[in-house]
Amino acid sequence: MAAEDTTPDPTVTDPARTLTGVAPEPGVAKPDPVLTVDGVTRTFGGLKAVDVAHLEFERGAITGLIGPNGAGKTTLFNLLTGFDRADTGSWIYEGNPLQKLPPHRVARKGVVRTFQLTKALAGMTVLENMKLGAVGQRGETFLGALFTGWGAQERRITEQARELLARFKLDTKAEDLAGSLSGGQRKLLEMARALMMDPKVVMLDEPMAGVNPVLTQSLLGHVKSLRDEGMSVVFVEHDMDVIRDISDWVVVMAQGRVIAEGPPSALSSNQAVVDAYLGSHHDQVLEFDEHGNPVGQTAEIVAEMEAAEFEGSLADDGTGTAHPDQEGKRT
Repeated sequence: MAAEDTTPDPTVTDPARTLTGVAPEPGVAKPDPVLTVDGVTRTFGGLKAVDVAHLEFERGAITGLIGPNGAGKTTLFNLLTGFDRADTGSWIYEGNPLQKLPPHRVARKGVVRTFQLTKALAGMTVLENMKLGAVGQRGETFLGALFTGWGAQERRITEQARELLARFKLDTKAEDLAGSLSGGQRKLLEMARALMMDPKVVMLDEPMAGVNPVLTQSLLGHVKSLRDEGMSVVFVEHDMDVIRDISDWVVVMAQGRVIAEGPPSALSSNQAVVDAYLGSHHDQVLEFDEHGNPVGQTAEIVAEMEAAEFEGSLADDGTGTAHPDQEGKRT
């Protein structure tokens, strides 16, 4: 079966032009936001994992979400897609509040996501995994299962699934068990399955992680094609080359907060971003005496770090456990 046409839609606005002139500062208003976040917080014990005052995601743009490990990126994804509950705050998609909806209802509204660790059902075939992503299946209701003819619907869903598998170059794997796929192929499968829901916003949590260079280029092409078809993409990534390659706008998180926003070209010189990744004293020459003890400004830096660590221990809930990692990897 022929692959789906992914030629850019000429009616889709170029997000690079739309975002020209937008101030590169945290919480800045966008010309046409598809998803708006206000006052969202999430605390685990004494640790505030997410503390986002205001954030807007531009419609039709690829927004990169970056930050050091533990910055709160995956936790924010979990909150916005219903996989976790925020302590405070709201987020609006196309005028509709999403904060009280479970994941399946968020997805039906048009906001879908993938995970750091892929969620393919290993004991089912690749095609069966795809068909599970289809929406509006009549057999999901009791009366529909009893009184509805399924033939036409099954043919339509199967055709859609095979077209997407061909698009992602997985059509030859359709009848293989999903558990037999490589890590990169599972990433492709998860992205393809997300498109079975005809989403408007696609949130990708580290889609390139653990993928070989050849498949990475394929994934990058697919992410760009989503934008070309008018979808809004938000993705978590650590590779700055990837960020610069495909992002129209970048949001930087550190310690749960948004510390910077802007086009990729503007972030390398942003001191807040440099400090978040390398530490505010990354350019300091370290000094030690003959016994290996820090002296001078180095001693002052060590004292600051020890004080911050002590304050953090006081804020702990006393269990001695780290804040839970929602995906078994990092936030």
